[in-house]
Amino acid sequence: MSETTEPRPARAAEGTPSPTEREPRRSTDVARSGSSDVATQEKPRKRVKSERAKAETRLGWMLAGPAFVLMLLVTVYPILQAVFDSLFSFRLTAPDDREFVGLANYGVILTDGVFWYDLGITLLITVITVAVELVLGFALALVMNNAIRSLRGPLRTAILVPYGTITVVSAFAWFYAFDINTGYINSWFSWLPFISEDTAWFGSTAPALFVIMASEIWKTTPFISLLLLSGLAQVPGELTEAAKVDGATWWERMSKVILPNMKAAIMVAVLFRALDAFRIFDNIFIMTNGAYGTETLSLLAYRTSIGRLEIGMGSAVSVVLFLCVILISFIAIKGFKVDLAGRGGGK
Repeated sequence: MSETTEPRPARAAEGTPSPTEREPRRSTDVARSGSSDVATQEKPRKRVKSERAKAETRLGWMLAGPAFVLMLLVTVYPILQAVFDSLFSFRLTAPDDREFVGLANYGVILTDGVFWYDLGITLLITVITVAVELVLGFALALVMNNAIRSLRGPLRTAILVPYGTITVVSAFAWFYAFDINTGYINSWFSWLPFISEDTAWFGSTAPALFVIMASEIWKTTPFISLLLLSGLAQVPGELTEAAKVDGATWWERMSKVILPNMKAAIMVAVLFRALDAFRIFDNIFIMTNGAYGTETLSLLAYRTSIGRLEIGMGSAVSVVLFLCVILISFIAIKGFKVDLAGRGGGK
């Protein structure tokens, strides 16, 4: 009668304990180590910087510190000075009559209808221009991204021409194009039902705002298209290819693959342009100077401080404008829910 023996595991043959043998030993080790080891596993050890890391940190502060302090002084000092001046009734025409009034200037501003009208015009310009620029900029980014390699350079150069133009120059160009005396738009487009040779674009609120917003869109759409183009370049190509293989339509690939992966680029584009559009000044100053109901908050601060020399009241308007900019930044960052600091660990 032959005796059958099962082959021993290789680890056992080599003297290495099997998993079933190692488990009791591990549990025994844990029992021996006691609660102090458990506490050590739960609390991550504090990372100790090496001497090289400390030296690099010191070098970084030495190189960037002066610039950081200078930027802090340049940005913080005017803000603090504006806040300080806004607490006084102060006119440059009567500097000796300077009087501390606390928050009275803010009370005058917030109860004035002109302030709320200018705030409405500012928000209207911001919302419309950013929305149109986002759509047009995304279309241009798609064109640049899908253009053949030989045409990408000339195409990007042509698209960037408006953004390279100085704002004052572009504002004058748009003003002379639409002006009733020197403009050519009326003669070129007189075949349209709402345009004639006598159309005064800067004679009422709606057409004047239309020209102002059109000039703003023409100039800054290339900026948004560049930001969105960088976002398109970060979308993994294998995801769009996989979605195409699975039968996803163009819109499904766009809404479920491309746009979610571009959320950070879209947020940056919207945030930068919203802040820029909210502080619009040059175009309105050159085209209408705030006439016919086209005045914005920036122009109101300028006219109050420089035009009427009311430094206290003008500083209060500037501080309110600054607070609005902070509020827009907060809403944009919270609304898009983008982890710019990367603290989520890539989640």
